[in-house]
Amino acid sequence: MSISDNTKKSLEKIGLTSYEIRTYSSLLKTGELTASDLSQKSGVPYSKIYEVLGSLEEKGWIGSDDSRPTKYFAKSPATALEVTKQKAESEFKQNENIVLRELVPMYEKSGVSERPDIWVLSGIMNIASKILEMVEMCRNEVLIALPKANEELVKQALPKLRQLHDKGVVITILMSSEMDKESLKALKRVASIKVKKGLFGGGIISDKRYVVILFGQLANESESTEAVAIWADHAGLAGFAREYFEYLLRDAKDVE
Repeated sequence: MSISDNTKKSLEKIGLTSYEIRTYSSLLKTGELTASDLSQKSGVPYSKIYEVLGSLEEKGWIGSDDSRPTKYFAKSPATALEVTKQKAESEFKQNENIVLRELVPMYEKSGVSERPDIWVLSGIMNIASKILEMVEMCRNEVLIALPKANEELVKQALPKLRQLHDKGVVITILMSSEMDKESLKALKRVASIKVKKGLFGGGIISDKRYVVILFGQLANESESTEAVAIWADHAGLAGFAREYFEYLLRDAKDVE
């Protein structure tokens, strides 16, 4: 069984070379092999095989024993990915600190202020339209928190949520525990659903960048108080909203 092109592309994106992918996949298929046998099985030139094996071992994708000649074996893909992820996060944090330490003072000294794209939305139709647009444009992840008074909006978005689910978008919805069970059941087919008592306000976070924060209910056009919301294309604000969303999830319950 050969590795699909999609998997190869994903492995390349997280830092494996084509030679490393061929070597690792050969070990997955055959088990322990010597460097010489691996060169033949994978098609990696013998002049390169030890360099490739050393790199894979350093990255946490393979291991080796003390036999003579040395035999190499593949580590669990889940374990290897976790090691790669931790290293990438650690390296990013180090680079982030270096960059911020030097560039933030330069930015502050310049006197230039950030100009994020932020809009105030008013009226049920305008807010609902913007939220549905955000849901439709989402590519990776969408987080939704809405109290019972706004459950109708989620029902309207259900067809779009189904489309996102089919595309592999991760959907998490936090709803009021008072929402009717049939609606929760329908949503559970396409999203991870949590319920919480006393949920007030709400918002939508799309792809860790776009955010709508609701101030007021969207349930009824006849309400005397006009619904107001903030829409922003701002990673910082979206990050703050995401942290609050995750805080609310901590004591929320799964749908039975």
